[in-house]
Amino acid sequence: MRILAVNAGSSSLKASIVDGRRFLSTTVNWDRPGRSATLARALSEIHVSAHDVDAVAHRVVHGGERLTEPVVIDDAILEEIAAVGELAPLHNEVALETVAAARAAIPDRPHIACFDTAFHAGLPEVATRYPVPDKWRTTWGVRRFGFHGLSVEWAVDRAAELLGRAADDLQLVIAHLGSGCSVTAVSGRRSIWTSMGFTPLDGLMMRTRSGAIDPGILFHVVRRGGLRVEDVEQALEHASGLVAVGGHNGDVRQLGAAAADGDPDARLALDMFALHAAAGIAGAATSLPRLDAIVFTGGIGEHASTVRAQIVARLGVVGAPAIPALETGQDRILASGPVAVLRVEAHEDLVMARAAVRLQRDKVITAGGGA
Repeated sequence: MRILAVNAGSSSLKASIVDGRRFLSTTVNWDRPGRSATLARALSEIHVSAHDVDAVAHRVVHGGERLTEPVVIDDAILEEIAAVGELAPLHNEVALETVAAARAAIPDRPHIACFDTAFHAGLPEVATRYPVPDKWRTTWGVRRFGFHGLSVEWAVDRAAELLGRAADDLQLVIAHLGSGCSVTAVSGRRSIWTSMGFTPLDGLMMRTRSGAIDPGILFHVVRRGGLRVEDVEQALEHASGLVAVGGHNGDVRQLGAAAADGDPDARLALDMFALHAAAGIAGAATSLPRLDAIVFTGGIGEHASTVRAQIVARLGVVGAPAIPALETGQDRILASGPVAVLRVEAHEDLVMARAAVRLQRDKVITAGGGA
């Protein structure tokens, strides 16, 4: 099967054509009028027309409690995705608009939703429950969901290949560090702890998101500053994290250059980011019976070698050896030992394509046809 994998992010669209492990890929920023124009540009860059693919797989960040497996998209599924949209405001709405554009452009092929929350669907109750009044859980559905699941799934399998060990036997912490950041403890391919929670706002410091902060701060800025809920949401989602502390659009490359030129705010932002990431990794490791490897993935995890080395330098306490600030364009073991450190390129597109193939194998869809 030839699968078109569509990954609609908050700032850009990534499209890949996957045939086995061979693929072409492109990323196009959302700077054109409308989702359809951006999708058309992406398809032209990877030379894809409507008749070139057997199915289209879409990454959807939040599937809520019910959507825990890849599923063929129909109107009822779209309604369910929309219903949990407020829990991932930077992502689900964009995904729905992109699905609509893709269904219009490629109407005669099955479209499949693959959920970032699905990998974490089996989290134990000790990880999913928040220590809040039970009514919040039973009435409003407050629980930990976890995100970046497609990236984590790929990283687990790729780490097993690099280490020459069975994934079922490995105890890993996967650090997905990009515009959004999370860490996940994986025991034998099962997610048992993850830093993102009810929404993708929880956990580590990120590019424009605050990550976890004292909830008392929110009471304070509402009472003393008169901020509305919408003001707080805008600030924590779009004006916090690296961009708030260091400026430079929160871009790690720009912050690194500024820090090297003596900018104290840029240096502080990177130091804070490394501290939060290291603390998250060390904390996730406490959910495991042992720690075999730490795996870095995502844009920062893959390419920001200085930041990666700075994070690992703080992790000697969990047995991680120091690593050099080594630029590498390929997956590799950066350090060996009782706790290995790995770099793995994120490939959500390949995980999405595998899901489409499984649905075809199970006769949920037919190659080149519908459900």
